[in-house]
Amino acid sequence: MGRAVEAELRDVLCVQSCGSAFAALRKDGRVVTWGDAVRGGDSRMVAEQLQEVQHIQASGAAFAALRGDGSVVTWGDEARGGDSSSVQHRLQDVRQVQASSSAFAALRGDGTVVTWGWDDCGGHSSGGWPFA
Repeated sequence: MGRAVEAELRDVLCVQSCGSAFAALRKDGRVVTWGDAVRGGDSRMVAEQLQEVQHIQASGAAFAALRGDGSVVTWGDEARGGDSSSVQHRLQDVRQVQASSSAFAALRGDGTVVTWGWDDCGGHSSGGWPFA
């Protein structure tokens, strides 16, 4: 861990880890990341969005941050949940985010669930094995 990251690790509420990276949620709602850049250790691409974060969840190679406005920000291995662009329009009014090894599920305020990530790990919940 570099000195720049170490200096940011103050007033931390919680830390989440995926296989080879960490994300720390600070009291001010900002997120600090380090470790394997491809698996979430580098959050610079979404840094502007990582404001007012209330909760962080990790899959095996990506992170999801739940913001105070009910939106979700993701980063890390795109195939394993780090890319939620295909469902981003549905990631509003989110109340809870959970993860498997390579996928995420978000519970919305209306009781519906939105999933993304590897299909075989729960990232695709619209049918097929074992839901048929």
